[in-house]
Amino acid sequence: MDKLKIAEKIKNGETYIGIEFGSTRIKAVLTDDECNPISSGSFTWENELVDGIWTYSLENIIKGLQVCFSSLKTNVREEYNMPLETAGAIGISAMMHGYMAFDKEDNLLVPFRTWRNTITGQASKKLSEEFSFNIPERWSIAHLYQAILNEEFHVKQLCHLNTLAGHIHYLLTGNRVLGIGDASGMFPVNSKTLQYDEEMLNRFDELVKIHYFKWKIRDVLPEILLAGDDAGSLTKQGALLLDPSGEFQPGVNFCPPEGDAGTGMTATNSVRPLTGNVSAGTSVFAMAVLDEPMQNWYPEIDVVTTPTGKDVAMVHCNNCCSDIDAWAKIFSEFSSASGNKLPMSKVYDVLYDEAAKGSANCAGVTSFNYISGESITSLNNGVPAVIRRNDSDFSLANFFRSNLYSALATLRIGMNILYKNEKLTLTKLAVHGGFVKSKVGQSVMADAMCAPVTVYSTAGEGGPWGMAILASYTAHKDEMSLEDYLDNCIFSSALSQVTNPVKEGAIGFNEYLASYEKLLEAEKKMTEILYK
Repeated sequence: MDKLKIAEKIKNGETYIGIEFGSTRIKAVLTDDECNPISSGSFTWENELVDGIWTYSLENIIKGLQVCFSSLKTNVREEYNMPLETAGAIGISAMMHGYMAFDKEDNLLVPFRTWRNTITGQASKKLSEEFSFNIPERWSIAHLYQAILNEEFHVKQLCHLNTLAGHIHYLLTGNRVLGIGDASGMFPVNSKTLQYDEEMLNRFDELVKIHYFKWKIRDVLPEILLAGDDAGSLTKQGALLLDPSGEFQPGVNFCPPEGDAGTGMTATNSVRPLTGNVSAGTSVFAMAVLDEPMQNWYPEIDVVTTPTGKDVAMVHCNNCCSDIDAWAKIFSEFSSASGNKLPMSKVYDVLYDEAAKGSANCAGVTSFNYISGESITSLNNGVPAVIRRNDSDFSLANFFRSNLYSALATLRIGMNILYKNEKLTLTKLAVHGGFVKSKVGQSVMADAMCAPVTVYSTAGEGGPWGMAILASYTAHKDEMSLEDYLDNCIFSSALSQVTNPVKEGAIGFNEYLASYEKLLEAEKKMTEILYK
């Protein structure tokens, strides 16, 4: 489509906007009415460790939203000589879970506690036992119950809870609602009733009744909506918050806000039963849409839902590419110090290409990529480390290959539960994120997951594009299911690349993982020593 036609669609609001608050970047994607990306904007940010809590300030959240949207508007004007004043629909998504607690006047009671915090172990264990259902440390209800166990004063003032996506949506529309996928990371959802699990709501209220709170848990959680539902429209106040210049007009429709898991599933066409996807960036998680409930519950496996409410087994790891990035930075500094400075993209290319030359099992070099704690392996803190015997083959190739393996090792530990205990067999595993930008990353992913992996040509668009698709689905919900919409309207002609596991690589990764699991005791001991 030529630029003049695109400009006309922008003028007429025949477009969709997805905005996603990721861990290191806020990104907005603008699509045409067929969900082809036509422009984007972004804002780079980082979480802060404040008083032992990983957080983002409200000021930075709003700044990030505004700078990101302003960047989108600027790019639209430069590319199409057209102001961005309206759209067909907008969707907000963000990193899931965490804890945002507000009083009756909408004041944030404590700083936003993100998914990265591993401070709710006691609550997580107690609730999981109480519900006979895994409640991960990241979930909102675990954070709330831990605050209660810690006798934090603010819980008496609690009026409502939300996720980051839900909070931004509320600021823009005035509606305190949440897509079912994001909601399922706050409190368990019943995939039959498509609401919070009633029995577990009652159990939680019974558990905390000795505290005589004025609130009941069902009253402080946001209302659940499904993909395609009307989630309100942009208010005048919300329009000025989004775009202080006043150029973007109120009245634009919104779809339900979702979590990054839901947008990842959407962006990889992985919402049908027995399909799965992996998102590999700062964190890494695998989603497997179930065709029937799991036989047991496991501390390592979360059960969330697709944006339409189907059960999904989720293996979530806090750590993936951050340590890879840290080492790449070291090699970049070395290239500068040597007088042969390489662009950062070239540094990554060289390191990934070297990793491809390494031994399939890394020849005795084992890396731990734990920048932060990791629930699956029971670590409250992280100690990045490289461990090797004195007779290991310590080469650049083996060293960096071990870094790539380390990024997926914890994920595979979780997936083994589904493969071995639940006999899960996936028909497709789609992957996206920085880890699989190169063929080397795709090959390592296939070997580590023991499955063919599919990378769509749109993989680089990621979550915000998935959110824009969910926004576009609001115009089609009455015509077809989300599954059919993705198959027939979005991915019917999408280009993709499939990488199959290689026997030698799969065996090598299994050997590496065996060593990794043995050395976990050493990693745990190091965290005990360094974080006394």
